[in-house]
Amino acid sequence: MSVVDMVWPDQSNHHGTLFGGAALAALDRLAFIMGSKVLRGTVVTAAVSRLDFAAPAPAGHLIECNAEVVHRGRRSVTLKTELVAEALLTGERTRCLSGDFVMVRQQAPEETSSALAPTAADAGGFLQEISDRTVVRLAEIVFPGHANHRGILHGGPAMAWLAKAGFVAATRHMRRTVVMASSERMDFVAPAHVGEVVEVIAHVTRVGNRSITVQADMWSESPVTGARRLCTSSSLVYVSVDH
Repeated sequence: MSVVDMVWPDQSNHHGTLFGGAALAALDRLAFIMGSKVLRGTVVTAAVSRLDFAAPAPAGHLIECNAEVVHRGRRSVTLKTELVAEALLTGERTRCLSGDFVMVRQQAPEETSSALAPTAADAGGFLQEISDRTVVRLAEIVFPGHANHRGILHGGPAMAWLAKAGFVAATRHMRRTVVMASSERMDFVAPAHVGEVVEVIAHVTRVGNRSITVQADMWSESPVTGARRLCTSSSLVYVSVDH
């Protein structure tokens, strides 16, 4: 499982690199998402081990978090994770942090282990390997601070996540500095609720001399049931600002 994010200045120290706590939080968020999908229930972090801070992640770089299952029990799963920084203009990649996370399901399951095993259809694309990086996948968890008084995700955070995934897809494709120029269309199809995982999938659909169009779709998923639905869809246009 692989998801991406960006390092912004407010996540960085006075050296201009990602705080260690923020890097750990990014891996813990991915471990929660993957642990929830594998165990199909409410999970918590039980242990973190074998942490290795190998290199810093500079502000302005993309960070790609990867996780794979190395051991699975009836109520727990051990995940091997790593965080890789990527310079979007050059494509240079640096392994920054790795560690093992043990995630435990809080409620005792009634299902057998075989019934809990995820399938490709159940994963809904989360567990798909993206070897050529032409598709960008960004995963978030909907917390109460993202939602209104009804527990529904605000449009603002949804649009911000769509724009971030679109920015990464456009910059990775062009390897040039880009800014958003317009949103051709944005459809809010269904709500995302507090406690759900949202995944934004972005890919390039059209390339011009100085502009690039990205299709970004946001899906929500219940970590307990695996129910998945399309929430928001947008076509975003970015333009190059290089000389």
